[in-house]
Amino acid sequence: MTIGTFFGELVKSLFKRPATERYPYDRKPTPERLRGKLHYDPEKCSGCQMCIRDCPSQAIELVTIDKENKRFVMIYHMNRCTFCDQCVQSCRFNCLDLSSEEWELASLQEEPLTIYYGRDEDVQFLLENQAEPGTEAHPCEE
Repeated sequence: MTIGTFFGELVKSLFKRPATERYPYDRKPTPERLRGKLHYDPEKCSGCQMCIRDCPSQAIELVTIDKENKRFVMIYHMNRCTFCDQCVQSCRFNCLDLSSEEWELASLQEEPLTIYYGRDEDVQFLLENQAEPGTEAHPCEE
């Protein structure tokens, strides 16, 4: 690059606006096909576990509380998820969906990145009876 080209670019950049956006202050609408946080509807779930089999990052776990009454708790690990939409495509009962509105998912701790989906009483039962660290199986999978 010659000196003349350098000074020409310098003078042009002095009169241009910055290319950066002031993101938290000036927000733009999100694209409608953006893949954000996973949502789960436990009422539609049959427990077929196709979403778990097809998830390439193993971000989903499904704990069976009572298969006859269709009581399941889905454990979603956002820190593992690649937002590829494969679980949503594989679900035959349309109980999974990636939100285009909830996409700001950063966190400083790992705890908020694990979400328990299901009926409130089932989630509470799972959390109270959760296996001790170091064991592999969930207490409800016997």
